[in-house]
Amino acid sequence: MIDLGPAAREIVRLLDGVGDDLTGPTPCPGYSVAALLDHIMGLSLAFAWGARKTPHEEREGDVSAPGKATAEHLDPRWREVLPGRLTALAEAWREPGAWEGMTEVAGVTMPGEMMGIVALDEVVLHGWDLARATGQSFTCDPASTEAVLAFTAATAQPDQAAGREGLFGPVIEIPGDAPAFDRLLGFAGRDPGWRPAQAA
Repeated sequence: MIDLGPAAREIVRLLDGVGDDLTGPTPCPGYSVAALLDHIMGLSLAFAWGARKTPHEEREGDVSAPGKATAEHLDPRWREVLPGRLTALAEAWREPGAWEGMTEVAGVTMPGEMMGIVALDEVVLHGWDLARATGQSFTCDPASTEAVLAFTAATAQPDQAAGREGLFGPVIEIPGDAPAFDRLLGFAGRDPGWRPAQAA
């Protein structure tokens, strides 16, 4: 079990620094800040359902399908709603049962212990995306960094190419002596030096 709380709280901290103009680019190709926020809104709910193993008929909420988040779909109440969703997500994964057995999120079924790492990966990477897109600093706790580095390094192996398609972009080579967080970004297909001007 890994605590998703620190990563979730970091996104909540970032929300105060997000301005009213949500049209700017993010490190996620094709995603504006608004679309990224829509994706975070959806994943927070979906992975909480996965942790609780909530039956499909009880999963209430309008969630964009994976890869289909848009600015137009973003709930205008995101500033009020998202902190609660992120807190609930972290709380759901603190339950031992969340990490046991099989669970399903967005049509993908896997062991709970693996799904929990995928959830952490989503929160950490998209937290960094949001920070970079809005000109803010981003801090990742050591335990989350270690877990996400191991996950992204595993997905970057040549025999995992099919599985990472649609999840991460092409691996970006980062020096082996670079900070661990920079290396996990590279494995996830992200440039640690990304700035909004690069996407202009």
